[in-house]
Amino acid sequence: MKGLTALLCGILFGIGLAVSGMTDTAKVLGFLDLFGSWVPDLVFVMGGAVCVTLVAFRFIMKRDRSLLGELMSLPSNTAIDGRLLAGAAIFGIGWGVYGYCPGPAISALGYLETNTAIFVVAMLVGMALANRVGRA
Repeated sequence: MKGLTALLCGILFGIGLAVSGMTDTAKVLGFLDLFGSWVPDLVFVMGGAVCVTLVAFRFIMKRDRSLLGELMSLPSNTAIDGRLLAGAAIFGIGWGVYGYCPGPAISALGYLETNTAIFVVAMLVGMALANRVGRA
């Protein structure tokens, strides 16, 4: 049951990303181009996400377990260190170069574009390397 629920939530999330334009690299890159031909459409997507988060987190943060019974916890590390800044920079560079962050990239695999598949493979390799370096 949990697996089916996760699958349905993932599909719904992917559809939401596609409908909102987050899987359109031209739109995302246009949104990131603040001093060029800025495309403000995604401000509404971001605003909607912030509004949902503000409401939902008030209820979620009071719970120890998810609705499916899974234990929930927050990260204990709150320090802004070099690893966090390097990770944020790599994330931002990847987003700015191609126009995808992880969720939209995985959702866009459904378009069957070679460049997206290459991006996702490179992203997964980078994640694996980061985990390996993080353990060392």
